[in-house]
Amino acid sequence: MTIPTSTTSFAEPATAQRLERAAAALRAHGFSVEILDTLAEARTRVPDLIPAGASVFTGASETLRLSGIEDDINASGRYDALKPRGLAMDRATEADAIRRMFASPDVEIGSVAAVTETGSVVIASGSGSQLPGYAGGAARAIWIVGAQKVVPDLPSALRRVEEHCLPLENERAMRVYGMPSAITRLLVLNAEYQPERGTVLLLREAVGF
Repeated sequence: MTIPTSTTSFAEPATAQRLERAAAALRAHGFSVEILDTLAEARTRVPDLIPAGASVFTGASETLRLSGIEDDINASGRYDALKPRGLAMDRATEADAIRRMFASPDVEIGSVAAVTETGSVVIASGSGSQLPGYAGGAARAIWIVGAQKVVPDLPSALRRVEEHCLPLENERAMRVYGMPSAITRLLVLNAEYQPERGTVLLLREAVGF
């Protein structure tokens, strides 16, 4: 098994063998997994996984943004899109309502920082707003994962978060918000006990951070 030794390797797509190994381990741990060729295929697949009218929270994700999936959900009118509704609410007077709404949607969709070949999913966050739903508050969670995010094990996943993801997210945050990012919270999902609650769409191409 090849263990990444540099940040460059964290950007390289995993081989087909490693993708299959990760998918098998995730399935053994209760996750639903589909291996797709491209991000465009994932975009086509997502509407099949989310019923019309469902409340959907889109977690912060370059993968969702680049694919158009974020706009498909938040601007199509097909779903009860929670992020636009939350952004329109007054954070000073309605903070509790926003928090509860984001924490327990019918579906939360986004991406992850790493998936391990031992069957774990690792998600990093600055604000933590997407973590309650992913951890169990959402009735269903969907993660779209580029092939470069597959790593051998949990130590490699944590290295990927700090050495690869954080610098790229920090650059994005400075450009968009004018302030740096930080890893203030980490969520590690080692298994899903509720059948089909967690779905991983694992791509053969590199997408996102």
